[in-house]
Amino acid sequence: MTIEQPKIFAFSPDNLIQMRKIISKYPAGRQASAVIPLLDLAQRQCGNWLPRAAMDAVASMLEMPPVRVYEVASFYTMFNLKPVGKYLIQVCTTTPCWLRGSEMIVQTCKEKLGIGMGETTDDGLFTLAEVECLGACANAPVVQINDDLYEDLTPESMAAILDALREGKKPSVGSQTGRRGSCAQGGPTTLKDRVNAHA
Repeated sequence: MTIEQPKIFAFSPDNLIQMRKIISKYPAGRQASAVIPLLDLAQRQCGNWLPRAAMDAVASMLEMPPVRVYEVASFYTMFNLKPVGKYLIQVCTTTPCWLRGSEMIVQTCKEKLGIGMGETTDDGLFTLAEVECLGACANAPVVQINDDLYEDLTPESMAAILDALREGKKPSVGSQTGRRGSCAQGGPTTLKDRVNAHA
């Protein structure tokens, strides 16, 4: 999938309103503090990646040297500096997820999609990436697809999620085993006499 770097970027009218609201949260002279939320806004407008023109527009809006904006965008892994697929699949391979089988989730994604890490399917639908800790260790293995977390994954449930996305359906987010939050997999193990007290 090849996408040309746009030469110019302008926030949409709706995003201009959002941008002004974001900047107004910071004291006068401290508008550079809004760089991360503005980069996020620009990335969403650009189809989940940040072309240089968008970073330059953010720098101009915040009266920052462009290089300062590039530094932020290149430091945080939440920003994509090259085009990604419609669905950015980020597989956590940190120790808790690895111990619970994340390598099988990676393998399932590779086989189902026919791509490797850092690659995008020919139809531009999926990009596969490896990430460090998604912050849901108790529900490992975990995958983030765009803004949604899918937890307690097995190769079968991961394959079903990919199939649903390919068909244009919205898979159920969160635990794929029906677990509530990060409760113990087998149900409560302590305070069992109080389980139904707050139901």
